[in-house]
Amino acid sequence: MTKTMDAECLVIGCGFAGGIIARELAERGGRRVLLLEKRDHIGGNAYDCIDQAGVLIHRYGPHIFHSNSRRVYEYLSRFTAWRPYEHKVVCSVYGKYLPVPFNLNSLDLAFEAEKASRIEGKLTETYGRERKVPILELRRSADPELTELADYVYRNVFLYYTQKQWGTTPEETDPEVTARVPIFISRDDRYFQDRYQGIPAEGYTALFERLLDHPNIELRLKTDALDLLRIDGGRIFFDGKPFSGTVVYTGPADELLGCRFGRLPYRTLDFQFETYPETWFQTYGTVNYTVDEAYTRITEFKYLTGQKLNERTTIVKEFSRAYTGAPGETPYYAVNNPDSASQYEKYSSEASGLPDFYLLGRLAEYKYYNMDAIAEKALLLGDRLIAQGGIRK
Repeated sequence: MTKTMDAECLVIGCGFAGGIIARELAERGGRRVLLLEKRDHIGGNAYDCIDQAGVLIHRYGPHIFHSNSRRVYEYLSRFTAWRPYEHKVVCSVYGKYLPVPFNLNSLDLAFEAEKASRIEGKLTETYGRERKVPILELRRSADPELTELADYVYRNVFLYYTQKQWGTTPEETDPEVTARVPIFISRDDRYFQDRYQGIPAEGYTALFERLLDHPNIELRLKTDALDLLRIDGGRIFFDGKPFSGTVVYTGPADELLGCRFGRLPYRTLDFQFETYPETWFQTYGTVNYTVDEAYTRITEFKYLTGQKLNERTTIVKEFSRAYTGAPGETPYYAVNNPDSASQYEKYSSEASGLPDFYLLGRLAEYKYYNMDAIAEKALLLGDRLIAQGGIRK
C-alpha cells in the first residue's frame, strides 16, 4: 500500500470508471495510486451484497453486463468468471405481459391473431427481418395499421413510463424523443442482443475486490475527496498541499466546483426492497409497469444471479424522482436539455484547464453510459495516460 503523499495519481470514485483507471495506472503504468471513495463500499452503483434473507441483491438496482467489445469482456474476465445470463424484460399492460423491446411476440399478444399476422407481414415486407424500426418512422407510414401499431406502443409501453422516469407531464413529454425507441421485427425476446452477456459468477463486489488487489493501489473508503481536494488559481491542492500528479475525477462535475454555476439536474431513484416467503415472486427477472403503479419496474434478483433458494426471494421496486442533492441521495440520470448542456459546459471548461486533471464517467461527464461503455472509456484513458508518461517498472 502507498502512503498518501507518495501517491502519484489520485482517483476519486470507486465504480467501474475509477476502479479500472486505478488498476490501469497501477499495473500497466507502474504508478502509485490513491483511490478515494465516499461510500463505505467498493463497486459504485454495481455493488452487490447479501441481504438479511440470504439473497444476493444489487443495492442500486439491477446491473446486467452486456457488450460487443471483446477488449472489455476479456479485461473484466481477468477478475471474474461469468454466469451466462440473457436478460428478458416484460411490461405489464393492464395485466398483460408484453416482451420489451416490443417485438413480434409482443405483437401477437397485443392484437388478435389475424391482425397481428397481417401487421407482421407489412413490417417484414417494408423493413425486413431483424430490424429495429423507430416508432417515429412507423408513424410516418401511409399504412394505417402501421401507424396504429406505433401509437399503441407509444401509449402503452413508453408514454407513462417515460413520464414516471423523467417527471414530465404528457404535455412536456416530447413525442419525437420517446418515439426513437424501436419496434424489433424479430422473435428474439432478449432485452440485449450484444455478443457478450452475463453476470459475474461471484457477484460484482467480488469482481471489484480482485480488480483493486494491486500493491500500487491504496483504497480509502468513507472518504469524501472534496473535503481534501481544493482547486485554487488553476492549481490543485490535496490535504492542504500542492499536488502535481494525475487526478481522475468520477464524481459529480458540479460538486467538484462547489456548484458555483448552479446544481446540475439529475433524476434519482428510491429503492423499496421486499422479501417474500416464496421461491419466486414473478415470472421474469424484470417487469416494467408502463401504464399503472407509481414505481417504474420490479426486479427479482435470483433470476439474475442464479442463486438457489427455496421459499424466500427478494425483489426491488424502483421509484424515480428529482435529485435535490440532499444527504443520502444518489444522482443517477443526467437530465439532458439545452440549459443543462450549457450549464455543464461551464464546469467541464474549468476542469479542462486544470493540469493533468481528467473527468471520467456518468457523473463527471454528465452522460449516460452502460457499464461496458464506461469500462472502455476508462481503458482508453489508461492507454492515453500511459502513453504520455511511459510505463514504469
